[in-house]
Amino acid sequence: MSNALGATTSAGPTVFVVYGATGDLAKRLVMPGFAALAAAGLLPEQWVLIGSGRRAMPDDDYREHVRRGLQEFGKVGDDVVEGILPGLRFAGGGFTSDDAGELLDAIAAARSEIGEDAQLVHYLALPPSTFEDYTRAIEAHGLAEGSRVVYEKPYGTSPESFEELDRLVLSVFEEEQVFRIDHFLGKEATQQLHVLRFANRMFEHLWNNRHVAQVQIDVPETLGVDERAKFYDETGATLDMLVTHLLQVAAEVALDPPAQWTSDGLAQAREAVLAKFRAIDPADVVLGQGSGYRELQDVREGSDTDTFVAARVWVDTERWSGVPFVLRTGKKMAESHQHVTLVLKPVENSPQQGHGEPETITFTLSGNGTVWAGVTARRPGVSDDLVPGRLSLDLADLPNAEPLPPYAALLRDVLIGDRALFTTSNGLRDAWRVAKPLLDQRPELVTYEPGTWGPEQADQLAAPYGWLTEHRDR
Repeated sequence: MSNALGATTSAGPTVFVVYGATGDLAKRLVMPGFAALAAAGLLPEQWVLIGSGRRAMPDDDYREHVRRGLQEFGKVGDDVVEGILPGLRFAGGGFTSDDAGELLDAIAAARSEIGEDAQLVHYLALPPSTFEDYTRAIEAHGLAEGSRVVYEKPYGTSPESFEELDRLVLSVFEEEQVFRIDHFLGKEATQQLHVLRFANRMFEHLWNNRHVAQVQIDVPETLGVDERAKFYDETGATLDMLVTHLLQVAAEVALDPPAQWTSDGLAQAREAVLAKFRAIDPADVVLGQGSGYRELQDVREGSDTDTFVAARVWVDTERWSGVPFVLRTGKKMAESHQHVTLVLKPVENSPQQGHGEPETITFTLSGNGTVWAGVTARRPGVSDDLVPGRLSLDLADLPNAEPLPPYAALLRDVLIGDRALFTTSNGLRDAWRVAKPLLDQRPELVTYEPGTWGPEQADQLAAPYGWLTEHRDR
């Protein structure tokens, strides 16, 4: 069972190989996640982490590289950092089907140190264009059998490239060995979505088209893409966020109760509802590009990469028929937040009708998360004015609330073999199916100014309510 469902399973001795070990992704996310596990006491009792890269590097130099990265991004104490460093090794010389560089010797040395039967975990902290070559190299050097492999996003850059990559991966590994990472599913607050829903009658009773008029999934960002412009220019908001993250979060909201409350049961429920998502109509999509994006270093001249996407999606199940799911994300926007909002239908014969904002239930996906209900009340005093109010629960206020960062939570699940919070092959295939019309018939890009809410055309997708969380997290 996954951490989201209360697992306490521990991992045995593990050799963890990070490909692309000196890159930006490893520095900003993978190694800080590993350090967070160490700080929480959730690493195996015996482990070795081997960084793999092209150039030769003494182990001590790699340890210093990791130390500097953790001091900048790790959010852990110096004692934790110093405790991790002795377990680090480096294997240079690259890793191809023809030449394994120093990696085979490094793995053999690690297993002689912590146990010949130590499990092997491959983490591809690499650009997606390299996934096929590294998968073939893992097979060529006999490192696939019995191991686990983590693929970063995006897993494919089109429906066709997804199918090609997945055929190769599943010719080398069994599906149970493959962990396609989606850090949005690893967020503590995303995991709370189904827990709060199914554990509380007041939510589960409302979780259907009899009571919900619209679902909004809103993830604007104030950050730009300066440090990762070369990678981002090959993907854009649609591939980087919509296909990879937002559709999976929408499936978390839309799923029916799992047949069994197990890791497989939860993943199957998410996969089953994704199969019911209708393919996106390009007329229901707004694509935007922030002003000044094309002037960034490493961005192609005349780039048509989208830095903003908003889409309306329909879920053809009995529970959600007729309810639009509206999704929005973009770079360099007015605020950063990560919200899922259920907009409720008005109560019949209610004095609220026609007055003020609709009732809502909103879940934040950042940090521990917060749940709030937007309600209507009479203004205290002699007035009969109806005014909006809020009932809220900050999950950080719960006893012993110490969430793991998303990458730490997912790394933990890789170590214990729990795939509940990872996208399946079938689930990703459906996500690509949903997005395919948009990829085949892209709407014209609309330019928007940094610091705004993106193209005004996107407001129509969320009509008649508008994007309700634009100012509510203040």
